Order: sequence, then structure tokens, then C-alpha cells
Amino acid sequence: MKFGYARVSTKDQNLETQLDALTTAGCDKIVTEKISGNGSKERPELDRLVENLREGDTLVVYKLDRLGRSTFKLLSLTEELQERGVEFVSLKDQIDTTSAIGKAMFHMLAVLAEMERELIVERTQAGLQAARKRGRVGGRPRVDKKAVEQALRLYESKDYSVTEITELTGVSKATLYRRLKEHSA
Repeated sequence: MKFGYARVSTKDQNLETQLDALTTAGCDKIVTEKISGNGSKERPELDRLVENLREGDTLVVYKLDRLGRSTFKLLSLTEELQERGVEFVSLKDQIDTTSAIGKAMFHMLAVLAEMERELIVERTQAGLQAARKRGRVGGRPRVDKKAVEQALRLYESKDYSVTEITELTGVSKATLYRRLKEHSA
């Protein structure tokens, strides 16, 4: 089946141009949404549509930017579609994975997505190394064992509330509860 997806960013905009193009492209069903591609990370109609796509289906959009403005998000979505055997067509961008050239373009998008992920990892690692050279170490701060032991004793005494215990010892509620759970196990 051919599924179309049309989106506009504001309630004032209309979907007519996209709907006409998707209808002309032969979409069996068209899903619409009026929600920003920038600010909102959630696009419930698109998410529901993608979730229901099956191998052999085709997702058709008017333009790539209708799926979202983030290159990473866009490439991740197209990669997911490819892995699931779903064809993809962007009418204005002339990407059509049902053709050999379209499939090649799709593979290039996947390569770009992989490269972007690797660059993010490299930048993260470089940032962590630079921070370590300056004496900063990531992760949770070290827990003072004596403070935790004191917090556990105060808790067991039943004379103090959890809030009072955390204020007196400096041990967080999460740490206190985690240690209590470990103690009881």
C-alpha cells in the first residue's frame, strides 16, 4: 500500500498543495498533521503511521522537510524504513526507492546518517578527554560511605523522616533508597 504523509507547521497553513500532490502520486491513504517540525519532538500521527508500515508498503511525502528538520532524525527514519523493507518517496526532492537510482540515493542517506553518528561519538570522546585533562571526571559523584552508613542508622532508628536524614547526612533520597533496597536483599 502507498501511504502519504502531509504536515504543516501551524494551524493557519493549509495542506491542500501536499494533499493534491499525494493524491496525484496514487496514495491509498493519507495521514495529515498540523504540528511544528522544529519545536515539537512528538508527531503522533507520523509515529503511528510509521509504526504500522509493513514490508512492501511505500511512504510518500511532498518534501523531505515534512518528516522533520533535523538531518539526524530524518536519516534515522529513512534508515529504519529501509531496514523494514518499506519504500520511500519524496516527490519534490525526487527520491524514489522503488527505482535503482532512488535506492542508491537512499543508501547514500544511510551512509550520511552513519557518518553523522560516528562524528557525534568522536566529538563526545574528544570532549571527555579534554575534561579529564583538566581534572574533571564524568559520572555520578562518589558517595561518602560513612555518610551512607549514618543515613542507614538514622533510617533504622525511625526517629527521622527521609527528608531530615538527607538534610543531615547529605545523602540523596535515591542513594538512601537504593542502599536500603540492597540491604534488604
